[in-house]
Amino acid sequence: MDKTWVLLLCVYALVNLVVFGMYAVDKAKAKKGAWRTPEIKLMTAGAVGIIGALLGMVVCHHKTKKPLFAVGLPVIFFAETALAAVVYFKFIR
Repeated sequence: MDKTWVLLLCVYALVNLVVFGMYAVDKAKAKKGAWRTPEIKLMTAGAVGIIGALLGMVVCHHKTKKPLFAVGLPVIFFAETALAAVVYFKFIR
């Protein structure tokens, strides 16, 4: 694996870590009754860092009962996985 791919994977991991943090902070604020992150921001962040969003849902038990998140995030995950597979097999391999 060349350095470009390593850098891209590191950036992707960092983005997912930030998104996970967003979900964890929002859950902590929910427990305290404090000001919350708007759902549209969490969902948009989830589209960018889908793994972090899904882990945030599972680990923090956050937004698991909301259909927009419980259904929407897995749909985004499978769509991004399919897109990555198409890009890999059509352009990279």
